[in-house]
Amino acid sequence: MTTYVLVHGAWHDGRCWHRVAPLLSAHGHRVLTPSLTGHGDRAGLLGPEVGLTTHVDDVVGLIDEQNLEDVVLVGHSYAGMVVSGVADRVPERVARLVFLDAMVPVHGESAVDVMPFSQALIDAAAAGPHPWRIPPLPELPAPRGLFGVTDPEDVAWLRTTLGDESVRCFQEPVRLDNPAQESIPRVHIHCVGQEPAGVTRRPVPAPRPGGVPARVHELRTGHDAMLTEPAALAALLLDLG
Repeated sequence: MTTYVLVHGAWHDGRCWHRVAPLLSAHGHRVLTPSLTGHGDRAGLLGPEVGLTTHVDDVVGLIDEQNLEDVVLVGHSYAGMVVSGVADRVPERVARLVFLDAMVPVHGESAVDVMPFSQALIDAAAAGPHPWRIPPLPELPAPRGLFGVTDPEDVAWLRTTLGDESVRCFQEPVRLDNPAQESIPRVHIHCVGQEPAGVTRRPVPAPRPGGVPARVHELRTGHDAMLTEPAALAALLLDLG
């Protein structure tokens, strides 16, 4: 049995994995899909003090509370920052890191450093009545849709799950100075074919000292692959277990 911890990205909550989690569980694996502070059933906790460290603490706390070992830790989008920070804190608990169309930072970087266009979202929030909170990205014309989701029913459902994000989540730097995390195997799953103009994906990092080369897979789908291609995504994750 493999233990998967699936961590949602900015503005989403743990419900976004509702199509993938059963596919993993059907093979006898344990799957946890927490909602980070400020999202889902924890939306009421959102405040200007919520940041990247808060979300790293959320996942580390879950791993400790559930006494999880050999975790396949999956981070979508912004959660690439989160799972990187978790791996730095508890590397002995993480068997593999999976970056699903995710930010891939180095020590001391913030989400704005990794994805500079995020600064425009912060600037726009600063001009509004609540300068510490950033609303979800708007729906765009097909094929980009809402986070890459274009089916009308799926878009309507996704809207009900989205919430604001704290500016601090994008500004707080990640800590990655624990040498033990460098040897954790990494997998990158890139969603291709609908990349927004002006957004450049970073090259996959070279192997760390003592590490192994990262595996790279592509899914021809929008950003929220867990909704648009759940079976293909689950198949990739099962291949890791």
